[in-house]
Order: sequence, then C-alpha cells, then structure tokens
Amino acid sequence: MTARGPIQSAVPPAAVPQDAVAPDHARAVAFMLCATAFIAATTLLAKALGTEALGAPLHPLQVSLGRFAFAWLAIAMAVAVLRPRMTRPHVRTHLARTLCGWAGVTLMFTAAAMIPLSDATAISFLNPVFGMILAVPLLGERVGPWRWLAAAIAFLGAMILIRPGTEAMEAGALFAFGAALAMGLELIFIKRLAGREAPLQILFVNNSIGVAIAGAAAFWVWQAPTPGQWAGLAALGVAMACAQACFVNAMRRADASFVTPFSYLTLVFAALYDGLLFGVVPTAASAAGAAVIVAGAALLAWREAVNRRRARP
Repeated sequence: MTARGPIQSAVPPAAVPQDAVAPDHARAVAFMLCATAFIAATTLLAKALGTEALGAPLHPLQVSLGRFAFAWLAIAMAVAVLRPRMTRPHVRTHLARTLCGWAGVTLMFTAAAMIPLSDATAISFLNPVFGMILAVPLLGERVGPWRWLAAAIAFLGAMILIRPGTEAMEAGALFAFGAALAMGLELIFIKRLAGREAPLQILFVNNSIGVAIAGAAAFWVWQAPTPGQWAGLAALGVAMACAQACFVNAMRRADASFVTPFSYLTLVFAALYDGLLFGVVPTAASAAGAAVIVAGAALLAWREAVNRRRARP
C-alpha cells in the first residue's frame, strides 16, 4: 500500500497500467501538479459553499452531493466518448469503498469550512497511515519498524495541529481527522479492487454509487442553492473529475514512488488559495504540524518504495 493523499485515494496505482504509455517523468510531474492544484481547489470551493462566501451556507451533505453528481456527469461524458471496455464490477467492494469515500469527503468538506485549508489538508495526509494500520487486521499485512516510525511521526504532527486537551483544539480539526480515518479505510477496499478493473470503470462505478448515497443523505438537509452556489457545486465536481484524470495520467507515465512526493504540493496550493481568497495565513503551529505530517508520510512512501523494489524478481 503506497502513501497517498486525497487524490491518490481516488484510483489505486496498481490499477493503472504502467506500460500503457512510454515513461515520461516530465509529463508525469506536470500532470501531478495539475492534480494537486485541482484537489486543493475542491476544498476551496467546499469552503466557499460551506460559509457565507456565496450566500447562505450549504450543508456539507449537500456540498458532497454536488461533488459526486457533477463529477459523475464529467466522467459519464468521458465514458460515452471513449467507450472503454467494461467488465463485471465487484459491487460489494465498490459499495464499501464508496461509503468510506463519501464519509471522508463529507467530513473533509465540513472541516474545510471551519479551519484553514492548509490544516485540513495536512491532517488528511494521515489517510495512508490509517490505511497501513487497518491493513494489519483486515488484510493480514505485516508492518515493520520503519513504517511504525513513520506512523508515529505523522500522528505527532496531527497532535500539533489538533492540540488535544487545550482551548485551541477545534472541532474542524477533529472532522479532518475523521476524514483521514475514513479515507484510510477506503484504501483497504481500493487495494482489493487494484488490478481487477480499469481505472475509468472504477471512477464511473464509484461516482455512480456515490451519487445515490450522497443524494439520499442530502435529501434531509436540502435547500435551494443560489445561482452562484450552483456554479460552485458544478465547479467542485468538475475539479474533482479533473484531479482524478490528471492523477491517472501521472501514474501511467511514472512509478508511484516517483510521483507520490509531488502530491504534497496540495498543501502549498491550499495555503495559497486560502490566503488569496479568504486572507487566511498559516500560523507557526500549522506550518510545524504540516511539516511533521508530511515528513511521516514521506518516510512511509519511501519505505513502501523500498519494499516494492525488494519484491520485484
């Protein structure tokens, strides 16, 4: 299981055929940079929709529905144009994966409306750590001392951001922590899908189920969006679809161990967007916590790359 941020949880690297195109590191980096910019834009739009920036705040369940609905439209159009070969999907695994993904997205959007985007994004990078820990009882994987050290470092960074037991502790940070846990569990089901189905099929099935789940949940909190909010919801879904597409293209052109470190630039874009549009400047504690989390996630990514090289014949 590789270290992954919010983007990587969308499509498993093992499901992306590495030999589909010739290796091209320059284009892989370009695609990953675009993916990180798009994923940071989704949290920015979620914050705008969940605050008074575009009118009366929308409930996170409704924002989540917009993310799945408009992403599904974009992916459905791609399926209609490309006409990929579809195989029989493993419905139970898709359903479990989508439930976790929907929960993670909804909690992340809740956090984005309450705390700085850089803090919410940094805490979300705990999801590969949770995925690693959950893989022990659920997949029977063995975890060595290096990966436990990486987990400890990442959790230390999260504690710096969450500040448990102090008056500075914010509910938004706890929501982001819950989002990372849900996305970590999602990685377990993504790993079970890896290599069984094509990436575009995985995206289409995932978003189709997601629309149904998000629609059922949003029904109870629905309020009529303003024209600006409709535009924001559409932009949110399209940005997510673009992020997933860019990530897939990055993974097709280079090994996961090469492109994964560039995903941490999501933090930079999130802080930049938050500063430009909401005037939020990261504090010293935020910068320190984010740096420690990224250090732990990077150590985990490095160790996973070493393990993969050793496993190759």
